[in-house]
Amino acid sequence: MQDVDMKALWNEYDRKLETALQLNRQQAYTITRMKVYSLLQSVKPVKILAVITGILWVLLVDSIIVRTWAFASPFFLVSAIVQVLLTKLAIGIYVYQLVLIHQAQLNAPVLTTQRRLAALQTATLWVPKLLFLQMPVWTTFYWNSGMLLHGNLVLWIIQGLTTLAFTLAGVWLFLHITPENRHKKWFRLLFAGKEWDGVREAMDLLSETEGA
Repeated sequence: MQDVDMKALWNEYDRKLETALQLNRQQAYTITRMKVYSLLQSVKPVKILAVITGILWVLLVDSIIVRTWAFASPFFLVSAIVQVLLTKLAIGIYVYQLVLIHQAQLNAPVLTTQRRLAALQTATLWVPKLLFLQMPVWTTFYWNSGMLLHGNLVLWIIQGLTTLAFTLAGVWLFLHITPENRHKKWFRLLFAGKEWDGVREAMDLLSETEGA
């Protein structure tokens, strides 16, 4: 009887221990979800401000294009149109990010939240990729026919090298701003801000929870 009682007590202890461990894991998941939700909510104001600022900028540039269409330099018009189109794409991506943040719920499964965070991370990187792609047009909007016809060779060389450098830099950044490069020094310098850090920290928290 003593052996039977001891086995019963041991089994009861194992059951209680497993129940306690399961409860602790559930509490850890709940706390993690709360932290992730808090991090995502903390980056929302930055994205909302970016959308508002972007819309105001687009309205300004569009109005300038319309008002100067008849007499402005073709270089100015093309540069402004390229810049404003890329800005509109960036605004659309910001709106998509806000939708993803809105869909993040405290009671959502971890895998579902991870997928949304991965999409949010990718979308967060697409905004600077598009904005850096604008770099060349900031060196061409002031070109005009007089500059091309009457400019000297030194001016052409300086302008050409400047535009080429901005183009190469913009394309390089567009191609290399990826999650795989997030640990590199230049990437950390470019993205040392709350908007990126909040998403990254949220993903790290979920990864730690999944591996626990």
